[in-house]
Amino acid sequence: MDATHSKSAFVYGQVRRALRSGRYAPGQRIDPATLAVEFNISPTPVRFALYRLVGEALIVDHARGGLHVPLLTEVALRDLYDWMERLLLMACDIGVAPAAPETGTLEIASADDDLVKSTWKLFDAIARATTHKSLYQAVKQANDRLAPIRRAKQGLIEHSFEEISELNRHWQTRDVAALKSALRDYHERRKQLVPCIVALLNDRSDYPN
Repeated sequence: MDATHSKSAFVYGQVRRALRSGRYAPGQRIDPATLAVEFNISPTPVRFALYRLVGEALIVDHARGGLHVPLLTEVALRDLYDWMERLLLMACDIGVAPAAPETGTLEIASADDDLVKSTWKLFDAIARATTHKSLYQAVKQANDRLAPIRRAKQGLIEHSFEEISELNRHWQTRDVAALKSALRDYHERRKQLVPCIVALLNDRSDYPN
């Protein structure tokens, strides 16, 4: 791997983690020149990294408007929630493969835990346990796309700690029927709140009209 590709891979990993952590809000512009200064590298590997994220739908390219974190419409957000729900239900139906890697126990001790991060880890574990590579990659991409939205909408969902704790409990005990039911309820609550979530994201966004 040459220096440019190595630097590009580094920036890709850093920005992808930043997107998942909520550093960049939905609709926010991501400036390659600013990142080049931040990482003390030339703009070329930064652009390679960002366009790799464009290919994964984690960033959108609005040409002269620049690169932005996606700001979803109500239709697109409802579709994304529905897609994630279907993927996770499929993973539940496939089940844990005999050769599944050890995922460890996800501990969610209190409401002070990072529930956005815990949600990402739980859904990732459910998909990874199937050892179905295509399904896992699809869940991973949807998980990454939803992470900044989960971060931005915190406070809209009541009893979110109890909700993720219930999902985790069903997963740890491998109660598939209860897990599937809880996943449907989890996503239905968010689909019902889509107009509120999109309005909240629009209020916080610097995305150009």
